[in-house]
Amino acid sequence: MRGGQVPVQAESETQSRSIAAVERAMDVLLLFGRSTRADLGVTEIATELDLTKAAVHRILTALRSRELIALDPVTRRYSLGHAAIALGRAYLARTDLRAMAGPELRRLSSRVGETATLSVRRGDTRLYVDQVVPDQELRMEVSLGIPYPLHAGSSSKAILAFLRPDDIEGYLHRHGLERLTERTITDPAKLRAELTAIRRRGYATSFGERQEGSVSIAAPVFDHDGLVIAAVSVSGPGSRFKQRLQEQAPLVVESAARLSAQLGHHG
Repeated sequence: MRGGQVPVQAESETQSRSIAAVERAMDVLLLFGRSTRADLGVTEIATELDLTKAAVHRILTALRSRELIALDPVTRRYSLGHAAIALGRAYLARTDLRAMAGPELRRLSSRVGETATLSVRRGDTRLYVDQVVPDQELRMEVSLGIPYPLHAGSSSKAILAFLRPDDIEGYLHRHGLERLTERTITDPAKLRAELTAIRRRGYATSFGERQEGSVSIAAPVFDHDGLVIAAVSVSGPGSRFKQRLQEQAPLVVESAARLSAQLGHHG
């Protein structure tokens, strides 16, 4: 070594070690993000990531110094800290659900060959905010931005079914179940039974409940708190889509689940 210069090989090794340390810290932080448990212990983290307990302790100490991880002094278990939560909320505040859903809608419409839509909840209503329409002569198109009640149609029922029980009952007490078509469910007892079935299977269907001649299937989209905020659906003319409806259910459920995951939902 001349003139106090660090050999190139030694400098490269130092950089590699630094990068590896950062990557291990990121792995620990991401483990907290995807875990279904509220807190984790050192042994759990070490086992999950194949690290030594000493290495985990060093990483946790560094993350705690930046308030990315918090330690419960009683249980000696760790959880996400204030800084990590602030980062998550900053990401969510900048999330454009419509832009995020675009690729899913295009994929759905292409695979199913029917119209794919995104609806969002607005109080006691929901409205379409985006759609992808297939290149077919006979096809379904929806009107964006118009509020619809939560009891009629697959997208509406997919949202209503996954609200909190008190919110569902509140909706039923505040609103008469308006008949939009001959197939609209207007009996509260029948609607409650339908919502129970939707929760059990994870998706809703409609055979002309909101629009005559339309058949659709929809699945809920959840946010990071597990609250339903939207629905993804596929709809088509009953004459063509009715017989294919059930076989398309997994595609719709998977699309909604991917969107929920991007919003931080771990259901």
